[in-house]
Amino acid sequence: MTTSNRDALLHLLSRISFKLGDFTLSSGAKSDYYIDCRITTLHAEGARLTGLALLDLLHQHKLSPAAVGGLTMGADPVVSAVSIASAWRAAEHPNNHHPLIHGFLVRKAEKAHGTGRRIEGFFEEGAPVVIVDDVCTTGASTINAIDAAKQAGMKVIGALCLVEREAKGRAAVEAACEGAPFLSLYTANDVRAAHVAQLAM
Repeated sequence: MTTSNRDALLHLLSRISFKLGDFTLSSGAKSDYYIDCRITTLHAEGARLTGLALLDLLHQHKLSPAAVGGLTMGADPVVSAVSIASAWRAAEHPNNHHPLIHGFLVRKAEKAHGTGRRIEGFFEEGAPVVIVDDVCTTGASTINAIDAAKQAGMKVIGALCLVEREAKGRAAVEAACEGAPFLSLYTANDVRAAHVAQLAM
């Protein structure tokens, strides 16, 4: 039986990114666990699996963005992983018309020099794009990126995150998406359960 990209990524994520303890989140809330997805998304195999698993999720939901983007810096490795994975898949299956998915990054504030843009990388007015992030708690980072993409004239057709913490973020992100889907590969409970299962082995 072949392990799916999603299952393989969950195994790695729960092993190296999930920690039990006493933590204060960026929102100020207390938590008995912390998920540092960057340890996985910046891991060589983790990056490969992140790109492939999110491509699979896009395909499953029939989303065909010209680009994916997100707020720096949690989204940075996710954006790169999806973009590179789309190029691998297109090269491996040239007759199946797998589209290239480009990437863009959203600055937290406009830079004061050069072009002064908030968006770096892909930029095309009217283009369909999907916003990505690693972890969604309040949804603030995802919403920030959604708003920036819309202000730049791009069309947000969805939002994806690796892990949804099952907090109040979903409703806020869905409102910002204005009818476009908000999808997650895993819930925090999925990652916790996989972590605990590995400890018991």
